[in-house]
Amino acid sequence: MTISSIKHRFRAPWIIFWVGLALRLACIVIGHTYRIRVSWDHFNFGFEMGRIARSLALGQGYANPFGGPSGPTAWTPPLYPLLMAASFKLFGIYTNAAAFFLLACNSVFSAAIAPAVYEIAARCFDAGGLARRGSKVAEPVALWSAWLWAAYPAALQYAIHWIWEMSLSTCLFTWSLVIALRLRERVESAGLWSVFGLLWGLIALSNASLLLCLPAAMIWIVWPRLRSPRTLVRPIVGAALACAIFATVMAPWVVRNARVLHAFIPTRSNLGIELYESTLDSNDGYPWGTTLPLWPGDPEFREFVRMGEVPFARMRGEQAKARLRAHPGVLLVRTVNRFFFFWDNTPHPDEKHFGQEFLRNLSYAFLSVCGLLGLGLALKRRVPGAGLMALVFLLVPLPYYLVTVQARFRHPMEPLIAVLAVYLFRSAQPGRVTS
Repeated sequence: MTISSIKHRFRAPWIIFWVGLALRLACIVIGHTYRIRVSWDHFNFGFEMGRIARSLALGQGYANPFGGPSGPTAWTPPLYPLLMAASFKLFGIYTNAAAFFLLACNSVFSAAIAPAVYEIAARCFDAGGLARRGSKVAEPVALWSAWLWAAYPAALQYAIHWIWEMSLSTCLFTWSLVIALRLRERVESAGLWSVFGLLWGLIALSNASLLLCLPAAMIWIVWPRLRSPRTLVRPIVGAALACAIFATVMAPWVVRNARVLHAFIPTRSNLGIELYESTLDSNDGYPWGTTLPLWPGDPEFREFVRMGEVPFARMRGEQAKARLRAHPGVLLVRTVNRFFFFWDNTPHPDEKHFGQEFLRNLSYAFLSVCGLLGLGLALKRRVPGAGLMALVFLLVPLPYYLVTVQARFRHPMEPLIAVLAVYLFRSAQPGRVTS
């Protein structure tokens, strides 16, 4: 089989992307989801990212993530706030037109995940004939997984409702996994290594929590070559090229933070504050809502402004560490609770409707169970790519176990969960009837 035919084999039908995009845009238009509820001076429109985008659109720089002027910030990575600022410049600050533009962009990112899902499933499960079960379709796991992502409501909710980075981050992350699978087979390709480094640079500027997977993915790519040191030269050169491109993409943000905030901040500055909030007894391990008060006159916010973001975050981080050292048992209990919440029922505002809550919890936990069982089956059968998927399942949730959890934090894993769930059900064998 030639390389061109292999590429064609793993290429998803474009109709899946277009149907997924059309469905998302239809939901936005019919459901009027671009009409953002106005509260707290439009804070619900993008939250901290919306405030930073407003500051950029007003010519005040990358600053002011809360209710009042607070100075330069690195509260969130810059990729999505820059997109929001562009929408505000084009369509007006906090307007319905700006909201529609951003949700439409989210929809493009979300629909673009479907071809990546197709290729992951095709390479890992269909290329070797796994889980075909007599299907007339050449790549059943890939086809069903891609359609599941394109049309399943849980897969599109963040694209059509949330003005935040989830769809963008998930798109970049999923395509980075596709490139990793390609590199496993063509580890000498300088072009693939370049794209890999570029994608991970953009991921770091969108959702820094995913960076734990970068070194793991690189090790996974070159692992088969470690048995033969003579073949390691070109993979190492390729990995170095990816690291150089990654550093180049990150450099403007890091240099800006050093000049403006006078600190080395590679991704974001608020970990200490978030960690402190997670240790408060009033939050019971699950901070919800704004991390700092939105009212500019609040004493805590005024202290934040007086000290500056970086010193304030450093102070809160030290206070959090002191709390954790004084109560290690509480940390352990809350970490275990957050582990279970991540997989079966992440905290969210109470809907006060038993049926809606039950269906939400059932859907969330069911998908988790299917994904985990599918991963276990893939590891047992030594499916190509199962090791990479296991690393993702292991590493992506770690920061959230230690700080806080919300349902949206699982979204970058959900394309793999869709693939593994389809693989699980496609692998089911009918039971034999014995007399």
